[in-house]
Amino acid sequence: MADTPKVSEEALVNAYLTQEQLPNYDDITTEDDTPVDNIYSEKQQRLLTEALYASWGGPNGDGRFLALANVGLFYSVREPPLVPDVLLSVGVQAPPELWEKRHRSYFVWEYGKPPDVAIEIVSNRKGGEDDEKLKIYAGIGVSYYVILDPDEHLRNGVLRAFELRPTGYVRMTDLRLAKISLGLTLWRGRYEGAEDLWLRWCDLDGNLILTGAERAEAERQRAEAERQRAEQAERQRDELAAQLEIERRRIEALLRGQNPSSAGPD
Repeated sequence: MADTPKVSEEALVNAYLTQEQLPNYDDITTEDDTPVDNIYSEKQQRLLTEALYASWGGPNGDGRFLALANVGLFYSVREPPLVPDVLLSVGVQAPPELWEKRHRSYFVWEYGKPPDVAIEIVSNRKGGEDDEKLKIYAGIGVSYYVILDPDEHLRNGVLRAFELRPTGYVRMTDLRLAKISLGLTLWRGRYEGAEDLWLRWCDLDGNLILTGAERAEAERQRAEAERQRAEQAERQRDELAAQLEIERRRIEALLRGQNPSSAGPD
């Protein structure tokens, strides 16, 4: 994508607003309570956000990141927000007062940076994921833009990822998001009772970032394997003790001049 997005300069300015330039948050609609997602999208969004909080510590291991699903991304005081299905911003944390109006959405000027990743899940051909949204995300400065199109409404494959370069977005040949030490992968499996093809986070070696349920199951299996190892070690100790006892009695019988074959258990 060689065209430089026209919103880039404005987005840059809006990211560093002075106190006097800040909008009146009471005049901003941050949520409209309108359900718009299908069940697959809702589960997919939660799979992507929950796994990070359950099993990822951020690129520096300090836990400083924000993963949100279906939350407004305000990049300009004069433009309506985008609402990415999932966004990830590293090096930031959610403020403690989440009900404050200025904390209910991702305001670029509040966090001092755009998100690092925006993910859009395509459910029809009317969302503008391929054109309008792509240009705006590039203009905001989102490092990685990902389009998941499970039913291939856009006729360009199930999954595409773009990395921001000086000239705009360039389609990635792999799914390693090196700037944030994460990767993405398509995974077929069961999540919350639904068997389907899911988009999952992974590390740069391709290992899945586990959900809380997967971590609990992995811990259960680890504990069960440890219990079985301990039981096997106990049985081996008992068998060895029995063998040593038989050998002790045999030696005692020899020393007494008895027939060793008669030195069985009492």
